[in-house]
Amino acid sequence: MSHTRTYGAYRTSGLWAAAGISFGVVVIGSGLALLSMLEYDEQCMHGLTRGPGALLRTRYEAFPPATVCEFEGGDVSSLDSWVVLGPLLTLASAALLTCLFTALVAEWFEPRPGAPWVRSTTRARKLNRTASALFVTGSAFPLLYALAGWKLLAGPSSACSAGGGWGSHPPRTLEVSFLPPQATCQYTSGMTSPLNPAWLASLTAWSAVPLVLASVGFALAWRRRRAERRSTAAQAQDAA
Repeated sequence: MSHTRTYGAYRTSGLWAAAGISFGVVVIGSGLALLSMLEYDEQCMHGLTRGPGALLRTRYEAFPPATVCEFEGGDVSSLDSWVVLGPLLTLASAALLTCLFTALVAEWFEPRPGAPWVRSTTRARKLNRTASALFVTGSAFPLLYALAGWKLLAGPSSACSAGGGWGSHPPRTLEVSFLPPQATCQYTSGMTSPLNPAWLASLTAWSAVPLVLASVGFALAWRRRRAERRSTAAQAQDAA
């Protein structure tokens, strides 16, 4: 007969499954949106994309990723030809954030068993579960940061000229920020541009939030597991 004590835990398997499906939709949909952005601004500049009135400028939207050509009478987006892709990405990202955050926060608690949305578990399993969540979220953040912020980490004052072979006229690095990893690059012509695309800098910063939530869940599970071990050891000594 097992003497392992069980505790309540919210059933989060459905939330994790929904988060995984939403993540797949976001990745595939964002890939399609990024493909549609390629050379879209050049198409506007060369008159291949028509809009109401004369072309004024082009801009880039972070999410859903899109190139927007601004005309005198209105805007034309690279997502227009996909019709449902923009709303689908918005809906999928909202579902991903909601399910992910709800699942991570649910791991903090130990509700009383008996409710249909509560299952029985041990604190050892709870610790393993939260450790897995911490590993996944903890892997995503440093990977994204390495992709977006390696130039800043290598040299904040020369991030804009890193690896560019600019010679004696490198761009200046202005307004450095480490979270999100971003800087303003000023070229000799006076023109300025961001070091990283806005969507990449924002995604890197937001990826730290699940990491913090998972860290809290893991810390609570570890503390409860340690308290349980101490209690078990004390009971064993009393019995002896």
